[in-house]
Amino acid sequence: MSALLMKISGSLKNSGHVNMSQFRKLHGTEMNRLSEEHYCGAAKHPVVLMLHNIRSMWNVGSMFRTADAAGIEKIILSGYTATPPRKEIDKTALGAQDTVAWEYLATPVEALERMKSEGVRICGLEIAEGSRPYTAFKASDFPICLIVGNEVDGLEEELLQLCDEVLEIPQYGTKHSLNVAVAAGIVLFELVHIFRRSV
Repeated sequence: MSALLMKISGSLKNSGHVNMSQFRKLHGTEMNRLSEEHYCGAAKHPVVLMLHNIRSMWNVGSMFRTADAAGIEKIILSGYTATPPRKEIDKTALGAQDTVAWEYLATPVEALERMKSEGVRICGLEIAEGSRPYTAFKASDFPICLIVGNEVDGLEEELLQLCDEVLEIPQYGTKHSLNVAVAAGIVLFELVHIFRRSV
């Protein structure tokens, strides 16, 4: 441990701010989880997640689970993205494939154009010229459709050109590449945070 970390650790212990006995992990029955029925009827955050040409069904399932946790309106699956029921999706979705509203569209262009005409802001998640940080939203930007694309190739040019905004997650390492489910989770929870601050 570095000298600085040791100093901070010692200061916290001496200040009385660290008292591990005050934390107790909650059991499932104590977490105030909504039943499937209540969740389906609950108000949702005005965000739609579009998964276009996602090849990994485990990633699809993971994003269902994240969408459930974030309480967003729905998921749109498009291109060759697999749809439930599939055992690979079910394994990582843990039942969220049954609680999150979803639809499948072979080609998403018409749906995106319709959403744009209804006032939904179309936002691609990609590293691109003219992108903005994923944190740079305000309440007036909602409702939002967030599009994530293929794990290797990203968003197709046709979809990129339909976007009102392109969002980027700043990265500070050598890869500039996050797992698509991880990236979607980061942005979804930030969008929910921004929206909830305004209500």
